[in-house]
Amino acid sequence: MPMDYAAARARAKEAEDSLMLTEPVSLRSTQRHLEILRGRKIVIEPMEDTPTDKVCGLWFGLDDIDLILHAAAASEMHRLQIVLHEFAHMILRHQQEAVSPEYARMFFPDLEPDRVIMALKRSDFLDEFEVTAELLADRLAARIRRSQRLSAGQPGNFAGVFG
Repeated sequence: MPMDYAAARARAKEAEDSLMLTEPVSLRSTQRHLEILRGRKIVIEPMEDTPTDKVCGLWFGLDDIDLILHAAAASEMHRLQIVLHEFAHMILRHQQEAVSPEYARMFFPDLEPDRVIMALKRSDFLDEFEVTAELLADRLAARIRRSQRLSAGQPGNFAGVFG
């Protein structure tokens, strides 16, 4: 069945609207908002060495926190997109699954043998969940950029420049 991009865009817009983020929007304000909604702390950390070059970002559910790991990004904008993509999975309520101890040890080498780690495991970059999460991340990034421009006193649109 082909991907319905119009439906994915509509779901991303609806999810963004339901967040009711307060302006100005930043990565940090979005993180705080999600922490309140989820009732858990969100920790964002870089990955020193990724076990595979296919990993950009990962969202792990640990006992009392959500941990987002991101690969070293070529730019701050790329890092922002990676983190916002993982936030989007949280916002869209995509379900995590228990990962195998071998997979978990790639990221947590000192993991206790009986510890269960939950993660959102991507099976396809073009499935409905991934596409919708990326579209929502794009919308959130646009809000953050717009907030940054406005707080710097720059017009936010064509009409603001040319009247």
